[in-house]
Parts: sequence; structure tokens; C-alpha cells
Amino acid sequence: MPGFVSLLLAFILQSAPALTVETASRSVQPGEVVLLIVHARSPIAQLRAQAFNRTLPGWPVDANTWHVMVGIDLDDAPGPHKVVLDAGSAQTTITLTVRTKAFPTRKLTVDEGFVNPPASVQPRIAEEAARLAAFWKQDSTARLWTDPFLPPVPQAANSAFGTRSFYNGQPRSPHGGADFPSPAGTPIHAPNAGRIVLAANLYYTGNTVVIDHGLGLYSLFAHLSRIDVNEGASVDRGAVVGLVGATGRVTGPHLHWTIRAGGARVDPMAVIAILR
Repeated sequence: MPGFVSLLLAFILQSAPALTVETASRSVQPGEVVLLIVHARSPIAQLRAQAFNRTLPGWPVDANTWHVMVGIDLDDAPGPHKVVLDAGSAQTTITLTVRTKAFPTRKLTVDEGFVNPPASVQPRIAEEAARLAAFWKQDSTARLWTDPFLPPVPQAANSAFGTRSFYNGQPRSPHGGADFPSPAGTPIHAPNAGRIVLAANLYYTGNTVVIDHGLGLYSLFAHLSRIDVNEGASVDRGAVVGLVGATGRVTGPHLHWTIRAGGARVDPMAVIAILR
């Protein structure tokens, strides 16, 4: 009998899936993030996921448990989407079903030069857009954060992520971040550890700081009155990176915080809620 039990246990272990997956999210909709908790039957050395035509690196919790964060971009279509997880010696596929989300609209009045910029600044705008786009495409396998993400200012966000924006009556790109009604001069704290990859004045976002948190996760802070960090510097969670201001395309002082996760535009509040 003991031999039979041992054989039965061995059969059960061999027939069990090499990878099992749990998910955690506020919801599965455009602008949200889904944390995949992947359990391996035996230790694995690496894990990557393919989702929404993007390659996403994982990070270990322990030898047999890994996490992968999947960002659902504002333009990702509703419906079922395959997520392929590859641990080298083991693979599995799950399905995320993205639900439709209705976004509000907002109407803003700004300087006309920020709605229909003159030809003289078009090369600058194109160069700045290309520089930012290059960051979002970078695939880093190093995770620079360890602690939960924190809000960068004490005030609560007052502008909904994904809001469809009309500037001077003309439709423009959806609002790809969270806005905080912080007074001018309020210190802006790094929501987590990382490396400063951009600290410069840009046409639309004014004084701008971008933090690379690793694993394709980036924070962008816009409209600062002052920048207090230099490109290439490492920052700890909570470090002051600048002060709230009203530079660039704004209607008044506030902080705009954008997060890109594996290239996807996601709600910073979702990252705070899920990466704990």
C-alpha cells in the first residue's frame, strides 16, 4: 500500500500543471493593471509574458512564485485576450476578458498655441514625442522598486484617467494620467525608487521629470515649477523630484502624473492599488 500511495502521489504531481496563475486587479478594463501571480511546480529562473502584443518581464517573489504586471492600454479593445506565460521549461496560457469602459469628457480653454502650435515649434514637438516614445519601448529586466507605490503629493486626484479632452472646442488625445489639484510650490515625491531618465522642459508638459522604475514601468510628472533632480540620478521612494507648477499646456497649477506599464497607458491609482 505505501508503494501504491507513493506512485499515486507521483502521478498527481506529474499531471499537475507546471504553472498556475492567479490574478489581482481593480477591474479588467482599459487603463487598468492586472497583477499575475504565477506559481511554478518547481523553481524557475525567469518568466516573461506576451499580452496585447507586448512582451512583459516578471519578477520573483520566491523561487516558485513570480509576478507579472499587465497594463491594459486605453486603446486595447474589449473582449478576450490571450496571455502567454513562458518560464523556459514551462509555459501556460490564460485569457483576460477586457470589459468596455465609458470615459467622461472635459472641456478646457488654453492658449491657442498649445492647441494648434505654430510651424516653428513642430520639429521640437516631434523630437520630444520621439524621445518619450523611446522610453516606453525599452525592455528592462531589472526591478528598481521593492516597496508599495505611494501618491506623489498629499492632495487627492481630481481628474479622471482616460477622460476625453476637448481643448478650445477641439478633440485631442485622452487624458493619459491623473491630475492632482496641488498648490504651486508643493513638493513632488517619487512614488517609488528608480532612475531619472528625463529632467527637462517639454512643449506640452512644461518642466517634466520621468522616473524609470524598472521592468518597463515609468512615472512622468508634468507642469513642474522647478526640477530638483538630474538625468541619470537614482532616487529613493519619497525623494523630492521637483515642485508643482503651471508650465506647459495648463489651465492653472496642478500635478499631472502619468504611468506607462510595458508601454501601456494606465491609471496611476490602479498601480497604487495593485502593487502593494
